[in-house]
Amino acid sequence: MRSVWLKVVCIVLLVYAIIGGLLFGVPRLNIVNETIRALYFHVPMWFGMVALFGTSAVYAIKYLRNPNFQNDVWSVEFANVGMVFGLLGILTGMIWANYTWGSPWHGDPKQNGAAIALLVYFAYFVLRGSVNNEEQRARLSAAYNIFAFVAMVPLIFIIPRMTSSMHPGSGGNPGFNMYDLDSRMRMVFYPAVTGWILLGCWIATLRIRMKLVEEKIAQSEDEKSY
Repeated sequence: MRSVWLKVVCIVLLVYAIIGGLLFGVPRLNIVNETIRALYFHVPMWFGMVALFGTSAVYAIKYLRNPNFQNDVWSVEFANVGMVFGLLGILTGMIWANYTWGSPWHGDPKQNGAAIALLVYFAYFVLRGSVNNEEQRARLSAAYNIFAFVAMVPLIFIIPRMTSSMHPGSGGNPGFNMYDLDSRMRMVFYPAVTGWILLGCWIATLRIRMKLVEEKIAQSEDEKSY
C-alpha cells in the first residue's frame, strides 16, 4: 500500500460505498426493508477479515520456511487488523440482526461460528503474549496462525451451510445475489469490498513500517550501549 494510487483508489471506493450505501436505491424486501443497506458494511468487513487473516497465514508459512523478524511482523500485524475487521463484522451483524431477527444475538450458526473463529484468533494473541523468548514466540504463533486460519474456514463458510440457519446463503436460505436482480446493489457492494480490503492492507502496512522502525531504533540503541 505504499503506492499513492492505491491509497487514492481506496479512499475513492470507500467514499463512494458510504454515499451509495446510504443514498442509492435498494430492493424492497419484506422484513429486511432498508436494513439491507447493512450489506454494504457488514459483509465487506468479513471479506476484509478473511483477506487479512489469509495474508497473515501466508506470512506465517513464510516465517516457518525462512525465520526472520520481518515475516513475523507482517504475520502478526495483518492478524491484528484482521481481528479488528472481525469485531466490526460481528458488531455490524448484531445491529442488522436486531432489526431483522428481533435480537442482536440469535444464536444463528453463522453468528456462533464467527464468534468461535474470533476466539480462536484471540488465543493466538494470548499465546504471543505468554511466551517471552522472541524466536520461540514467533515460531509457535506462526504454527498456531496456520491452524487458526484452517479452523476459521469451516466455522464461517462450511458448517453454517450444513445446518439450519436464518442467515442468507446458509442452511438452504438463498444468498443476496438471488434477491439483487436489478444489479443496483452490486454497483455498491463490490466497490465496498475492494475498498475495505485495501483499507485493511493500508492500516496493516502502516503498522508494519512502525514496527520495523522501532526495531531499527532498538538495534541502534543496543549498538550504542556497547
